Amino acid sequence: MKAGKVLLGILAGTAAGALAGILLAPQKGSRTRRQILNKSEDYADGLKEKIEDMVLSLTKQYNTAVSDVDELVAKGKSKFNHALVEVDHLMTNSKEIKSDKS
Repeated sequence: MKAGKVLLGILAGTAAGALAGILLAPQKGSRTRRQILNKSEDYADGLKEKIEDMVLSLTKQYNTAVSDVDELVAKGKSKFNHALVEVDHLMTNSKEIKSDKS
C-alpha cells in the first residue's frame, strides 16, 4: 500500500499547487471560481477512475482466490474419498483374512 500513499501524496500536492496557482492569478473572481470548480471535477474524475481500477483489480484477485480455494477443496475431497475407499477395502480384506484363519 506504500505506492498508494505516494500516489495520493502526489495527487494532493498537484491539487494544492494548481489551486495556489489559480488563486494567485490576476483575474476575475467568477472566472477563478469556475477554474477551481473545473479542476476539482477533473481531480474527482481521476480519483474515481483510480478507485474503479483498484476495485476491479481487487475483484479479480478475490475471484482468483475463490477459484483456487474451490479447486483445493475439490482435490481434498477427492483424496479423502479415495482414502475412504482404500480403508474400506483394507477393512474388508482384513475381515476376510481373519475369517479364513478361523
